[in-house]
Amino acid sequence: MTYKFAALALACGFATTLSAQNINSITQEQTTRIVSTLSSDDMQGRASFTPGIDKAAKFIQNEFQRVGLQPLPGKNSLMQTFEVYRVAPVAYKAKLDGQDVAPENIFATTEKTKISWKQKNKKALVRISEADDFRAALRNLKPDEDALVLVHPKHTEIFKRYQHYLGEGSVKQKLGENTSRVFILTDQQTEPSKYKIEVKNTIEKLPLTNVAGMIEGKRKDEFVVFSGHYDHIGIQEAVEGDSIANGADDDAAGTTAMMMLAEYYKKQPQPERTLLFVAFAAEEIGGFGSKYFSEQLNPDQIVAMFNIEMVGKPSKFGPNSAYLTGFEKSDLGKLMQKRLEGTAYSIHPDPYPEQNLFYRSDNATLARLGVPAHTISSVQIDQDKTYHTVNDELEQLNMEHLTNMIRAVALASEGVVNGEDTPTRVDKSQVR
Repeated sequence: MTYKFAALALACGFATTLSAQNINSITQEQTTRIVSTLSSDDMQGRASFTPGIDKAAKFIQNEFQRVGLQPLPGKNSLMQTFEVYRVAPVAYKAKLDGQDVAPENIFATTEKTKISWKQKNKKALVRISEADDFRAALRNLKPDEDALVLVHPKHTEIFKRYQHYLGEGSVKQKLGENTSRVFILTDQQTEPSKYKIEVKNTIEKLPLTNVAGMIEGKRKDEFVVFSGHYDHIGIQEAVEGDSIANGADDDAAGTTAMMMLAEYYKKQPQPERTLLFVAFAAEEIGGFGSKYFSEQLNPDQIVAMFNIEMVGKPSKFGPNSAYLTGFEKSDLGKLMQKRLEGTAYSIHPDPYPEQNLFYRSDNATLARLGVPAHTISSVQIDQDKTYHTVNDELEQLNMEHLTNMIRAVALASEGVVNGEDTPTRVDKSQVR
């Protein structure tokens, strides 16, 4: 053991363990190899349901096999494949008081192949007036009733944005759980004496795949999850000839960190708790990968989740630092801080609460089930110019910082992994 790492271990208040001795086995060379592969043009931006995402899944599977990870309990494959439904509109027709409504002034949210409404169906009628807040009005719609929503032309811009988004189709984990709503852009503010609405959709069943591996611990039924999402947004409108949104920071960086931690912990003695390493699918289109994963395990057996996202650039707190979303919702962050005392690394509370980052990554699904599930990130989200653009390229990453972030998580997670630290549970009533 070098003096440097012995001092680190002592400063952190724990014995000179193998993990402290071998933290330098997490190398910048290996980090660069993995993140550059995941963010290469060959992956075509890793959009869900594309050949690019399939290539990425196969690469991650091969790396897990190389490291020696085992499938999750009860599984015989590292590939955790499941199906979702893509609902896409085919045709809209509407009449209000016998007058045709132009199709460009209609959109619908429904999971049905076809709906046909007439006034005798007695659907709820809702008006979003000129003075209303459009998004607030949407939130106030009753979740358990179908509704015809008349929208004042003042809201044309936001109406068109929703229409465009839904026109590309929406993905559902299950069908038949939600109500149907039809939105019509109109200056008619009186209740129509009669109406006729027809909507037709196509419904397609499509596969998604998480890649998940395990290092079995001495406590087989106590799980610690390390995760990152490996999907991104694929092909976009070209900027200076480049149309591939490579997603180097979002989230090839976090997925790389998770994969490197799998190899790191595989080289250590058998952990006290069972470690699960998961590359989630479909975070960008609704978090379907983490939702499916959460249904395969008893959440009460998951001690903690270290979700890693966008750690390829230094944070506002400086190099070798990151922040933890939802810091106040459990004491996992404080336990991590204690483990990092006296080292070159630091973890801080989320400095961007207005961004709702705690709910914008895969940790939120397990947090809602009471798991101390948080996301580790370092992106300066209020200033980052490459987020969800074709400029999120490998060249934008600080490889030294990314490598040090992986080392920091390795040190900060050790107490949870070896059974010495057990974070408090998230209060389910305090998450939405």
